[in-house]
Amino acid sequence: MKLHDRWRAWRNRLIGSPGFQRWAARFPLTLPIARRRAAALFDVTAGFVYSQIAHACVTSGLLERLAEGPMSVEAVGAAVDLDRDGALRLLRAAAALKLAEPAGEDRWALGVEGASLLGAPGVAAMIRHHALLYADLADPMALLRRGGGGGALAAYWTYAEGGPPDAEQAEAYSRLMSDSQAMVAAQVLDAYPVARHRRLLDVGGGEGTFLRAVAARAPGAERMLFDLPPVAERARARFAAEGLALEATGGDVFRDALPTGADAVSLIRVLHDHDDGPALAILKAAQAALPPGGTLLIGEPMAQEPGAERVGDAYFGMYLLAMGSGRPRPAREIISMCREAGFASARRVRTAMPVIASLIVARN
Repeated sequence: MKLHDRWRAWRNRLIGSPGFQRWAARFPLTLPIARRRAAALFDVTAGFVYSQIAHACVTSGLLERLAEGPMSVEAVGAAVDLDRDGALRLLRAAAALKLAEPAGEDRWALGVEGASLLGAPGVAAMIRHHALLYADLADPMALLRRGGGGGALAAYWTYAEGGPPDAEQAEAYSRLMSDSQAMVAAQVLDAYPVARHRRLLDVGGGEGTFLRAVAARAPGAERMLFDLPPVAERARARFAAEGLALEATGGDVFRDALPTGADAVSLIRVLHDHDDGPALAILKAAQAALPPGGTLLIGEPMAQEPGAERVGDAYFGMYLLAMGSGRPRPAREIISMCREAGFASARRVRTAMPVIASLIVARN
């Protein structure tokens, strides 16, 4: 065994020792550490319960009602169709997660995390959507053994297993992508000055959430979008209704050449949805569509990001497995793939919140 392996084995024996745990819980200098470790271990154990409390708060409309002002337990019960005992139990559970908070005798108000959640509609949309993920994770070992897919998420994201979406399916997942993509767009555009580009092509752009954010930051930049035909049609109609110019092209990135004429291409939360072969094909298609000196922006949650490790390998690792396509990749691996696809250079650009999205910028 290497020296570090021996040290790790000693550390794990020590931490796992009941005697050491009792000593650490009594010694004043180690007591705060022992409490943090115990809380972290319990969070891992109870995480599903916490998420279901959040699901109840979102789907019942409790947070929106509390945002209007403090409410009595009886008023909460009437609003969310629970008796007093049920309403009080939900409020206390929500308060433990800081989604709600006591506001005096028999009064409850919105908590700090509840306010944050209401300020990020994409998070609430994902909480509702997670019912599908939890169905697939009811037996995680079975999901791992079959290699992913084949469940509720794969049926929702039809393109993940190669099936073309119909109009109803496209509407459902386009709405979810639009709701949840605004936060990613903000991270990318805060980190990169998109106004330097004349024309931007957003590949896999859904209903155009990223391009609408671009329009607000760089109104002089021309906007192009490429996605599956029913999705591109929805984007075209939405931009027209908002009085915004958009050149939307419907097609399949694996069969059709991307439109040319843009000096920048963006892949916003697209690459990690695809396995390695298709992901490399997307990068090659972007490289072929760009002129010499053109820029590729890749914005998505990435694996092994300091401070955001759980989002990458834990959350997206299992989510994409259930979806049936893709995996989270560390920035260095995406950079290597960009070079393999023919880009002259690629680099990581820091974002303020890598837990939401990291950014790779490649040059043709």
